[in-house]
Amino acid sequence: CGLVVTEMVSAEGLVRGIDRTLEYAEFTEEERPVSVQIFGGDPEKMAAAAQIVEGMGADIVDVNMGCPVPKIAKHNAGCSLMREPAHAASVISAMTRAVKIPVTVKMRAGWNDAERNAPVLARMVEDAGASAIAVHGRTAAQSYSGLADWNLVSEIAERLSIPVFGSGDCIEPEQVITRLAQGVEGVLVGRGVLRNPWILSQAADIAAGRPPRDVTLEDRGQFLLEYIELLSRERVHEDSGFRHVAPGAAAGDARGHDRWVINKLRALGSWYTKGLLNGSHLRTAINSAESLEALRGIIRSFFFEDSPKAAV
Repeated sequence: CGLVVTEMVSAEGLVRGIDRTLEYAEFTEEERPVSVQIFGGDPEKMAAAAQIVEGMGADIVDVNMGCPVPKIAKHNAGCSLMREPAHAASVISAMTRAVKIPVTVKMRAGWNDAERNAPVLARMVEDAGASAIAVHGRTAAQSYSGLADWNLVSEIAERLSIPVFGSGDCIEPEQVITRLAQGVEGVLVGRGVLRNPWILSQAADIAAGRPPRDVTLEDRGQFLLEYIELLSRERVHEDSGFRHVAPGAAAGDARGHDRWVINKLRALGSWYTKGLLNGSHLRTAINSAESLEALRGIIRSFFFEDSPKAAV
């Protein structure tokens, strides 16, 4: 992985210092280089949020202009910014003047088929000072249906002088390598990593002329067990004087914390179980777990016991 990008973080929440928002922007030294992705539509608040991100030590601040979710888009953020290119460019201009770290942009092909304005907007945010652009080859109206238009991504990459990254439909390592050959500087992988956390190392193997790493069922099971342990250690920690408590769990509330960890596994399980034989059974079992002990038992039974249901 050449770059880690956080989930979307509210610029409003960062400026107001909301603890849960700050949690979304957390990262570790092992994850560098890291880009903190923020969303919002007010140039002044986005600039202030960028300064906060810079102060947190992030390598890059990224602006989300690609999220099609209505609760984001209706607030003049996410992909709705693409409907007002001049305003979107003013957001980038304000941010680049406010910070020294690179400001990058993620966008879609456009709002819908009638407003596929990514090539125009890409040029405008480049002129406004953006250091790189990522393009997901679907419109907001498509959400994740249909296929991403990689011809459009390649066209934008050819026109701009700053790096352009592509995104969309890369769920196999071979697809990552294929898309890298289409004129882009890099490929962003989202859902594909949730389904197969080894996809990037497998793509690197292919690029180097090596057979891609063989991921066993035991590897997949061990990954989940280690993920549970990582989450469990996130209950309460001290970081530069900031005390972080997992959402939904008061300090000392073991039951609330266990529920938080289980919910994280449920969210991952909806993707991680795809492509596994009887993966739907595993997903149902994870969703029914009421304790971490039960959750670990489900994982061990599925991935490590000699059972036909655990075959790929």
